[in-house]
Amino acid sequence: MLERDPSAPKSSAPKPSAPADPGPVRAVPVQQARSPGGAAAPRSFGALRHRGFGAYFALYTVAMMADNVEHVISYWMMFQKFHSPALGGFAVLSHWLPLLFFGVYSGALADRYDPRRIIQIGMLLFAVASAGWGLFFWTDTLEVWKAMLLLVIHGSASLLWQPASQVLIHDIVGMAELPSAVRLIATARFLGLLLGPAAGAGIMLLFGPTHGIMLNVLFYAPMVIWLWRAPYGPRFRQARGAPARQIRGGADIVATLRTVAAHPVLSSMTLLAGCASLFVGNAYQAQMPEFAQDLGHVKADITYSFLLAADAAGALLAGIVLESRGLLRPRPQTAFVLAALWCCVIAGFAWSGSYPLSLVLLFAAGFLELSFNAMTQALVQMNAPDASRGRVIGLYNMAALGLRAFSGVTVGLLGSVIGIHVSLSSSALILLGVICLLLVARRRAARAAGQPPPSEET
Repeated sequence: MLERDPSAPKSSAPKPSAPADPGPVRAVPVQQARSPGGAAAPRSFGALRHRGFGAYFALYTVAMMADNVEHVISYWMMFQKFHSPALGGFAVLSHWLPLLFFGVYSGALADRYDPRRIIQIGMLLFAVASAGWGLFFWTDTLEVWKAMLLLVIHGSASLLWQPASQVLIHDIVGMAELPSAVRLIATARFLGLLLGPAAGAGIMLLFGPTHGIMLNVLFYAPMVIWLWRAPYGPRFRQARGAPARQIRGGADIVATLRTVAAHPVLSSMTLLAGCASLFVGNAYQAQMPEFAQDLGHVKADITYSFLLAADAAGALLAGIVLESRGLLRPRPQTAFVLAALWCCVIAGFAWSGSYPLSLVLLFAAGFLELSFNAMTQALVQMNAPDASRGRVIGLYNMAALGLRAFSGVTVGLLGSVIGIHVSLSSSALILLGVICLLLVARRRAARAAGQPPPSEET
């Protein structure tokens, strides 16, 4: 049962008439702790110094691994049974569209109720999806509509998990170590992306797809158990912010959009993340077989696996290096520069005719992607108003994750017409142009408002 935030209005109280919309909630930019010399002084792996975050980091990695184990087994079995590209496309849409359509609502739940319970419900939905696949494999009764239903359940689990997870890590580490926590959770995500395919393939070989995916259900249990008694959430917050707003349907989206639009950092970082997902996202991963073939590697051997893993390996290294050295303080200007470099690297990969060079470029792409994505998310978290933190995070996830559903159009569908190399490079260069326009618009807005240069803001 969901536990409501104690600061939220009691449902038993008389309901007054709906007040007029107070307009956007303005958030005050958060300043980081600085050393006597004026520079920021982040601690190496600062978030891991919190005992609770270390546990959540490990459990998040296991859950993300289980998420990808299910992808490996279920996608393989769907292909073997139906040989349907349309069903494969639906699998991608069902994973991202729930975040696009309902991201703000999920964030509103995290504002209103205990995020621990929402994450637990998400984990239970993941387990239901894995168990459902196992049952249909075992009885040989899998049909297209049943596969679609399980894919929607899996996508709904991700919808509940992601916004509530970001609210929870804020509860665990507080504002001071929030950039470190966001970057480490992003690292855990890529670690799960690396471990999932390897574990999924190994489990299928050892236990077969039916028993293997039933075994996968158990990987979600540790997160559910730990969250049951973890001392975080509304009841454990020392500082009480403004009362959590009631969930108001479409009005929530409008109010959240106004809140974000009124704050330069929130708006620019949400737009940056959304444009990156819309134009490029991770759509090039699905086109890797064609890139491998054009590089002269037509077989599904270890050279193909290296292409698939290079991006995630670069992201892992970024998380380790940046955290261990305390590098790249979260600044909007830095996020724009990193995203622009990512565009250049992706465009270079699209036209690379050398296998070693392609590996290096994919590795660099992973490094830059984690760097700027974690930075945009950290800046959104640091500047979100307490009373609508979950909603703002939900809107950010709508842009950063939900719009990935359409990167398959800009890269994949367009690639079937003009060629995958042209479509990927064109998408990356268009995104580069959009980033430059956003940066110029941000500078002009700051200059018109008499604010400090964007490079000096946090």
